[in-house]
Amino acid sequence: MMDSSPHKLYHVHGFDSRQHLEDYFSDKPDMAFGDDTLKFPIENLREVFTVGHINGDILIDLSPGSLVHHLYSACEFFKNIIVLKANNRCIMELKRWVDERTGAFYWGHTSTLLQEKEENSDQFEDKEGKLRSAIQHVVKCDLEKENMTDPLVLPPADCVLSACLLDVISKDQDDYIRYLRKFSRLLNPGGHLIIIGVFDATFFIIGKDKYHLFTYDEDFVRKALVGEGFIIDYCKVKERTAVSDLTDYKAFFSIAAHKEK
Repeated sequence: MMDSSPHKLYHVHGFDSRQHLEDYFSDKPDMAFGDDTLKFPIENLREVFTVGHINGDILIDLSPGSLVHHLYSACEFFKNIIVLKANNRCIMELKRWVDERTGAFYWGHTSTLLQEKEENSDQFEDKEGKLRSAIQHVVKCDLEKENMTDPLVLPPADCVLSACLLDVISKDQDDYIRYLRKFSRLLNPGGHLIIIGVFDATFFIIGKDKYHLFTYDEDFVRKALVGEGFIIDYCKVKERTAVSDLTDYKAFFSIAAHKEK
């Protein structure tokens, strides 16, 4: 039984990136989150990039853990992907996969999900190989600094993609908006921001540790984006299907917006 002590924060207290992948993103038979954490972002982002005509030279990814599956479609629309991570362990786990080293986490089950959606399977390429080539840099960042990658100054991005990072680092509404503002500064004028997150969540568990999730709803995130000068182009909400005590979110969502020039 979990104790009543305050929940840990992903970017402050450390994070077992491999256990996170095994519990929420693996192909294990007892992994309950496949429809929510795997299928939803893969299928949804393919639609967002294609229908929204979102493309360019540089995409910056700000997501927790060592996730890669949400970037499969991105490498079809952007020449270079820069991944920012606040956690050294997550960087090591991700680089192990990028460099195809022994012991890397297996993501083959997720590339198969995307292949099933391809209109012409004959044109399907090695998604993992293409993504590895597109990930040009994996950079350590400090989310509290004004320039999160100081002393490195990143080139402005055509798109910033963030999957659930705002959920795990924001303690309250002010925090969420403060981080959102930092993320938006990474964009070119008119650039696109895509956020994937969860509604009405308070925690998630990895091993014996219980981590904080910021609780909010669709109305809040819409107002936050508009308040920071974004025009919302797309929003899709998927009600939870997973049956598990590891986390208590009620729904997954994806929202795409562009910044006014």
